[in-house]
Amino acid sequence: MEPLLKVDNVSISYKIGDFKDIGLKEWTMRHLTGNYRVERFMAVDGVSFALNKGDMLGIVGFNGAGKSTLLKAVAGIMEPTEGRITANGSISALLELGSGFDRDLTVKENAYLRGAMLGYTRQFMDETFEQIISFAELEAFQGRPFKQLSSGMQARLAFSIASLVKPEILILDEVLSVGDGAFKAKSAAKMQEEIISGGTVTILVSHLLSQIRGLCNKVLWLHKGKQIGFGETKAICDQYETFLEGKLSLDEVRVVGF
Repeated sequence: MEPLLKVDNVSISYKIGDFKDIGLKEWTMRHLTGNYRVERFMAVDGVSFALNKGDMLGIVGFNGAGKSTLLKAVAGIMEPTEGRITANGSISALLELGSGFDRDLTVKENAYLRGAMLGYTRQFMDETFEQIISFAELEAFQGRPFKQLSSGMQARLAFSIASLVKPEILILDEVLSVGDGAFKAKSAAKMQEEIISGGTVTILVSHLLSQIRGLCNKVLWLHKGKQIGFGETKAICDQYETFLEGKLSLDEVRVVGF
């Protein structure tokens, strides 16, 4: 069976130099005289994995591990420097909770704005708005300016809108980690009952290992851009947790792959 998503030896690098420190005039002079240093920072370095229908992949790693950069490449926002990403289906990504919202518009207006950015029609939003606002538990706030919402409320609205679509591939970056305990549980249940069970390939970045353990059947471990392991959830999470406790070095990691 052909994977719905295949990431093949993907690397993503950035050029870094001293332009921001010296200014345009000095940069021009150094560039002309060959006295300008340029280095490359490897944000993602040689990552490979494949996901089939119904898989839910959890990505773990410290801040700066390359998780969000990799998600942007999978979503098509960035191009890999090396390697290839093959997606056999539509992709919906919820990467930054604040993106796509206007702080001065009302909650209802922002729901329609975000929906339009995700490709939903006006008719679809008219038919589903009550469902969106109800799931987000924001019925009493729909006429208020978006800037009056807490970060948790904003997260609830963003997830509620994004979860309406039924893509073949869904990408969630820290979305299920925001909000109170009851909403986290409700979001997790929706993921299980409607999205995962429907065969959607889902990629979830979360710092909550309990969430990764409870939802995901595969886990990718990144560290400073490099792939430490990709395999069965319990095996990877157990070792990652031991690593966080300082009881395991990266050289000692043993990965059970697929």
